[in-house]
Amino acid sequence: MKKITQAELNVMEVLWENSPQPASDIARSLATQKQWNIKTVKTLLSRLVDKNALSTTKDGRRFLYAPLISRDIYARKAARTLSDRLFGGRATPLVAHLAEGRGLSDEDIADLEKLLSDLKREGLKNER
Repeated sequence: MKKITQAELNVMEVLWENSPQPASDIARSLATQKQWNIKTVKTLLSRLVDKNALSTTKDGRRFLYAPLISRDIYARKAARTLSDRLFGGRATPLVAHLAEGRGLSDEDIADLEKLLSDLKREGLKNER
């Protein structure tokens, strides 16, 4: 999939929350955050369709839009791309950079510890 811009990501977020939706509903959802008109939203939708990030279905005279990629899969690919570009594909410097930049809450640390524990356990299962 081609790179999704921040503006396009705003549209994707609306559709990940609820889809399929027509352009008018997406524009209404974004109106509280952005000063975009319906033409801008339709342009972003068209770009996302061209990038194979959205599908369209005809519903009477309007089109309904739905994501072709899940939020989790997109986040995984984006994180991998960032890690590759900035840290040579290594996760540790990425996490360290995030921790230094804004700190980690106790909840973040507990989540990371659980994740590491789960990954170790999975690694042991795979070795058997």
